Amino acid sequence: MRRAAVFAAAFTLALTTAGVAQAAPAQRGHAQRVCSVAPTGFAACNAWLDTDHVTAAAAAATPSGFGPADLLSAYNLGSLASSAGAGRTIAIVDAYDAPTAFADVNVYRAQYGIPALASCTPSSINASTTPCFAKADQNGGTGYPRKDGGWAQEISLDLDMASAICPKCNVLLVEGTSSSFADLGTAVNTAVRLGAEVVSNSYGGSEFSSEASAEGQYFNHPGVAITVSSGDAGYGAEFPAASRYVTAVGGTSLKKASNTRGWSETAWSGAGSGCSAYITKPSWQADSGCGKRTVADVSAVADPATGVAVYDSTAYQGRSGWMVFGGTSVAAPVVGGVYALGGVGGVTGANTVYSHTSSLNDVSGGSNGSCGGSYLCTAVTGYDGPTGLGTPNGATAF
Repeated sequence: MRRAAVFAAAFTLALTTAGVAQAAPAQRGHAQRVCSVAPTGFAACNAWLDTDHVTAAAAAATPSGFGPADLLSAYNLGSLASSAGAGRTIAIVDAYDAPTAFADVNVYRAQYGIPALASCTPSSINASTTPCFAKADQNGGTGYPRKDGGWAQEISLDLDMASAICPKCNVLLVEGTSSSFADLGTAVNTAVRLGAEVVSNSYGGSEFSSEASAEGQYFNHPGVAITVSSGDAGYGAEFPAASRYVTAVGGTSLKKASNTRGWSETAWSGAGSGCSAYITKPSWQADSGCGKRTVADVSAVADPATGVAVYDSTAYQGRSGWMVFGGTSVAAPVVGGVYALGGVGGVTGANTVYSHTSSLNDVSGGSNGSCGGSYLCTAVTGYDGPTGLGTPNGATAF
């Protein structure tokens, strides 16, 4: 069966992944991919677990991995995070159910001195006077999908990063019935309908010939910042990061440094990038080496070797508690949080960041694959595929 036909069947019927053969999660050094590579028409989460750093305790004196203070320092957001974001809602869209998500994110927040999220309903979240958490199924109700331990780790990662960057924001978790693009796209539409100003998506899959139709159906929401991780398999474009209606977020290796900024970044070797096979180049993107949509737009930390601390109590493959994660699944909610701090004014896809390149940290050095040395897979001065225009330096560009 042709690739497009396989997708069409999945798209129309919103198939679940139950019973679908999948490859085992990939291994890279001391890191393991959380979700198996997905078949055509489905997405995989883009989280990588550092298998050397897992602590079962619900409270750790000093969890391994970067915490909120590190991230706010690296991206020049400290003062803004303490004053902005109140009343704004960040939606996290993922597949399947994480039954401990609310309790787990509050363990993370308590560990780092961030006030707990209150409980609220999806219909009341935007009226909350204090930061709150709400959960919905892909249609906005309470018929949550089945539990999946790998996606539960992804969900905890996303919730923790949203909390780290925008502690005053409300957080809405919308769970897709399956990891099909149809179900996840429906969840995006629901998140927007429920009032989210930012929607973070830490998943992706192979491109397909009818994705231009899918992007229009699910991701065309002017005025809403939609962030999507660029992928974790190195050079090569994924969907929905290739959509012209989203901000595609690549990945870096982030390290402390003795320079004025106090940090340095290079391209992470796993970050997805490339030239879309099907999506028209948006008007705000002007690189000359790709005639269609180029991935990525911006970036943030993603290397699991320089990863972030996350708490998750839904065990997966025998692991729970404090863990260290990487992948562009980290970068997408980090940038989503920056959009929330910046106010999401006039956003259509990634247009605002292309108008404020001086308000980003340019990243050069590092590569994510073989493309003849071009900018599509090599981090260079100015725009490049793996890191886009750079990483946040405050929120002016967002």
